[in-house]
Amino acid sequence: MKLSGIFIAASIAVLFSAAAVRADFYSFTDRAGVIHFTNVPVSANYRWMMREKGTVYHPDKTYSRGNYDEIINRSALKHGVDPLLAKAIVKAESDFDANAVSTAGAKGLMQLMPDTAKLYRVSDVFNPEENIDGGIRYLKYLLKLFSYDVKLAVAAYNAGENAVLRYGSVPPYAETRNYVKRVSRYHKQYKASAE
Repeated sequence: MKLSGIFIAASIAVLFSAAAVRADFYSFTDRAGVIHFTNVPVSANYRWMMREKGTVYHPDKTYSRGNYDEIINRSALKHGVDPLLAKAIVKAESDFDANAVSTAGAKGLMQLMPDTAKLYRVSDVFNPEENIDGGIRYLKYLLKLFSYDVKLAVAAYNAGENAVLRYGSVPPYAETRNYVKRVSRYHKQYKASAE
């Protein structure tokens, strides 16, 4: 009897892994301080923690981190943006998680806010091609607006163009300053590995 239960559990696991099922993860800390994790919350004590990273399925195509470089390169070259800068922004924004959602409501690989997605006609923010193309077009706009000063354009991508215009430099927000440093670090790393 136990053997058949193990066989059924193993069969289910194989089926799920073959279908590359995506899951959300939940956690809660009990009174003894023990942290419990699950992808199937069994009580209201569990709180959503994160989405599983990996393969993203859309009706038209399957995407994985392997195709993101190709999508970034194609879109960046089309719009005259440095592909390695765009890749650095994707890394800083979502760490290549096409299903990322921030607490502020930014979504997808390039963490597009709803108004930005609407402005750049991104109908499905979780579709990697649409999200990357919309984010790169927004980045191109910011680069033009700030006379191709990469630091200011990156700051505006994080804090908004009005904040950068108001201060005339990288705004004095710790989050934005750290973001600019992080994007710059990733950009340098990508350039070094491309040489």
